[in-house]
Amino acid sequence: MMNDLGNQALDYALKNADQAEIYVEINESVDATIQNDQVDFAKEAYSMGVGIRVIKDDRMGFAYTTQNERLLETVDKAISNAKANLVDENLLFAQKSNYPKIKEIYDHKIETMELEESIELGKSMIGTVLDKNCEPTSGGVSAGVSKFLITNSEGVFCEDISTYISAFIAVNASDGEGVSTASESDTSRKLDIDSEKIAQKACEIALNSRRGKRIETGDTKVLLDYHATSGLISNISQAINGDNVQRGRSIYADKMNQKVSSSSLSIHDDGTIKGGLNSSRVDGEGTPSQKTVIVDDGVLRNFIYDLKTAKKGNTKSTGNGMRSSYADMPEIGLSNLIFDFKEYQPLSDINSGVYVTDILGAHTANPISGDFSVEAMNAFKIEKGELKHPVKKAMLSGNLFDILKEANAASKKTRQLGSYITPQITVANLRVIA
Repeated sequence: MMNDLGNQALDYALKNADQAEIYVEINESVDATIQNDQVDFAKEAYSMGVGIRVIKDDRMGFAYTTQNERLLETVDKAISNAKANLVDENLLFAQKSNYPKIKEIYDHKIETMELEESIELGKSMIGTVLDKNCEPTSGGVSAGVSKFLITNSEGVFCEDISTYISAFIAVNASDGEGVSTASESDTSRKLDIDSEKIAQKACEIALNSRRGKRIETGDTKVLLDYHATSGLISNISQAINGDNVQRGRSIYADKMNQKVSSSSLSIHDDGTIKGGLNSSRVDGEGTPSQKTVIVDDGVLRNFIYDLKTAKKGNTKSTGNGMRSSYADMPEIGLSNLIFDFKEYQPLSDINSGVYVTDILGAHTANPISGDFSVEAMNAFKIEKGELKHPVKKAMLSGNLFDILKEANAASKKTRQLGSYITPQITVANLRVIA
C-alpha cells in the first residue's frame, strides 16, 4: 500500500512541480496507562498518513493527509502552498543513495503484541510496587511498530520498519512523617525490558530517599546517575545544531577545531548503531544515516546538519533531518548522541560528594550560555566511596559547557535515555545549594 501511495502521489506531483518528495508512515501501538494502583485505561491505535513536499520555482510547499481518497487533492494543496511561499535558493531534496542495514531495531514479538500483554505488564509493575510497600502513582506501558517509505523525484526510495516498547512507573514511599517520590523507566527496540525490575528500582530509590538530611551549601564533587546525566546534557543539542551555529546562537559557533571539552571525552551522533532508539536506515529527508564525530578527544570537529543548512554552510547533510511524523516538515535533530569517556572516577573513588539520581528543571537551562539551576532529585551524600544518607532538598547550579571540560565517566556501563547514550558521570566541582 505504501508503494502505491508513494508512486501515485509522486507521479501526480511532478506534473506541476519541479521536484517532489513523498513520505508515507504507518504506526500501530498498544498502550496501557497506570493511575494509582490500577491500569485505568488501555487502547489499541492505528494511524496512517502521507506528507508531501514540493519545490516549484525555488519555493517549498508542504501538505499532509490521513485520507487516501484525498491524496491528489493534498498534492495540489502542497503546490498551492509553494506558490504562496518566498523564494529560497537553499531548497533541495536528497539524491539517490545506498542505505545501511540497521541491526536489532525490529522485533516481530512487539509487532504482534496484544493489548492484553501491555495490560499484564502494567499490572506486574503495580503488583511489584505494592509488594515493596510503596504506592504507585502513575505509569504505563507502550509498545508499537512504525513503518515508513520515503521517495522523491531525485531517485530516493527507501523503506524501513522498527519497533519499540517502553515502561514507566512513579511511586511514593511514606516514612510516617513525609513522603518520598521516585520513578524509573526503560525503553527498548526488543521485547526484553523487565517490568518488575523497573518497579523494584523505583521503589528502592523512593525507600532509600526517606528521612533526608540537610547538607551545607558549597562546591563539591557530584556523581550524576543516568537520568540526571541525560537531563543535564540535553541542552548540548542546541549548541551543535548547524542552524543555530549559522545564526550565531551557539557557544560553539567559532570554536571549530578548538578544544571544547576534556580530552577524555569524545561525542558522536550515530543513526546506524545496533538497537539504537533512534537508529534508522535513513533520516526524514532521505539522506542515509551515518556516524558523525562531533567532539574528538575534546576537540570540536563537526556540527549536525539537514540538507538546507548544509547547503547554506557549503557542506553535506549529516543525516540529521528528522521528522516527528508525516504531519511535520523535517528539521535538524539528534539520532543517537553518544558520550564516550576514556577516564573513569567511580563512586568508590569519591571521598566526599553528592550522588544525584535525577534532576528537575533541565528545560530552564540557557541553551546558549549553558548556565543552569536545577533541583536535585533523590540525592544522597557520598562519604568514603559509599552512599551515607539521603539529602533533603538541594539545588545544583553551574554551566553545562564547563562541566564537559572537567567531567569523567563514573561507570563503563552506558544507557540510552531519549537521544542520549551516556555513562554515569562524575563532575569534579559543582555548586550544591541546600
